Amino acid sequence: MDNRLSVPGTSLSAEPPSGRRRSSRWLRRVLVTALAGGVVAGAVLTLLPGERRPESGRAAALPAAGPQARARAEARARAQALTAVTSGVPAALPQLTSLIGQQEERVRARPQDAKAWAVLGAAYVQRGSRTADAADYPRAERALRTSLQVRAERNTEALDGMAALALARRDFPAAKRYAEQALKAAPGRWSAYPPLIDAYDGLGDYEEARKNLDKLLGLRTGTAARPAVMARASAVYRDRGWREDAVAQLTDAAAAAQAPAEQAAYLAGLGRLAWERGDLDDALRHFEAALRLDRDQRAAQAGRGRTLAALGRPREAVAAYRAALAGEANPQDVLELGELYESLGQEADAEAQYEQLRTRVRRAVAGGVDEDLLIGRFEADHGDPWDAVERLQEEWRRQPGIEVADALGWALHRAGEDQEALTYATVATDKAKGGGVRSAPYTFHLGMIEGELERYGPARRHLQEALRINPHFSPLGVPEARRALAALGDVPEEPLPAEAP
Repeated sequence: MDNRLSVPGTSLSAEPPSGRRRSSRWLRRVLVTALAGGVVAGAVLTLLPGERRPESGRAAALPAAGPQARARAEARARAQALTAVTSGVPAALPQLTSLIGQQEERVRARPQDAKAWAVLGAAYVQRGSRTADAADYPRAERALRTSLQVRAERNTEALDGMAALALARRDFPAAKRYAEQALKAAPGRWSAYPPLIDAYDGLGDYEEARKNLDKLLGLRTGTAARPAVMARASAVYRDRGWREDAVAQLTDAAAAAQAPAEQAAYLAGLGRLAWERGDLDDALRHFEAALRLDRDQRAAQAGRGRTLAALGRPREAVAAYRAALAGEANPQDVLELGELYESLGQEADAEAQYEQLRTRVRRAVAGGVDEDLLIGRFEADHGDPWDAVERLQEEWRRQPGIEVADALGWALHRAGEDQEALTYATVATDKAKGGGVRSAPYTFHLGMIEGELERYGPARRHLQEALRINPHFSPLGVPEARRALAALGDVPEEPLPAEAP
């Protein structure tokens, strides 16, 4: 069967701590020391509001709010969403929808209001990212470009929005350009740094990402901004391989978050970090805590599904994935559910998910999203590896991050070009060349490529390392890694090369 994703070219053309991390008092409000694993990550769960049980054992009935109280509550919700959107902080979906309606009315009444257009565009970007509905991205682009047409000079709100839109579409060169323009227009603004850091990360320039994090940490930021800054620090530390630091920063961010939706996003991030180190109980605890705060937190829903599958609870895992995929869906989550079905021997259900993936990808591409990385991954394992190679080679030329290096190396392996594959797999796992992230899938790919090249010692070492990093990293990859290790048996290590005289 030809499983290829027949999607037209997806490239989106762009338009017009040096040393150890710095310490800040507010980065250590929650914990005095950063311990590895679930002790640090789990500590935040005891600090979260909203889970107190009434002494009587049941919640007391509250009187229904009157029209004026409801109106005041809605106004407060819109104000919270406005603050979140203009700061690049996660907002609740109902608040985003309400804010979008308000801003649409405002721009109709005041079409020359550049800030209103910028806020509308930024709200569309965040809603599209949260719901995986790429149809919001063209709306966002129109609103943001209108804002820039109305006021071209020092329109930092619209430039921030354009940078966020480019990141949502995986257009890292454009994100870098817009973030640099925003920073040039207002050098002291903290909100331009997170998208700039993300852009450098996507472009594979990890040194610049770290330098800009240092600059961000050196700025004076208000209380509302501090959790977002800590979350950005956590992401950079994760990419550098500093797991304990990443956990501690995100734990602090979750404890200091200003709203439930923001807190839920950081808890979902802690769940991801726990998953990546193979701590299933800690991951599940964080994902479920995130969902108690924000039931629309789809990253937590998908993470819960991934974790339940690894715990041997496939029915619950499928239900969790389906909750994440309700309505529009993140194509990556669709692929994961398909691979879970495939691992369970449910081939018809797997193929149905892969067909849904094709549909979702076409919608995302229509919204301007560059999905070549995801398409390449799918084609390498379930379709045409050479199609994957061609797509990922172009992606590598345009934005050479370690995600692309890993995917391209694996696609070349699947296509039978293992010597060339080794080059890219080495880039993806080399701390000196990449971000330093400890990734079980990347290490697994390297080990499999080395085994095909008859480099049996390194192959065994890297396959074992992948299973140590996360023994549950993939329902299809883990059995493949175990089979490869069994086939290798006890093999001697290859001798180290002699040092030059």
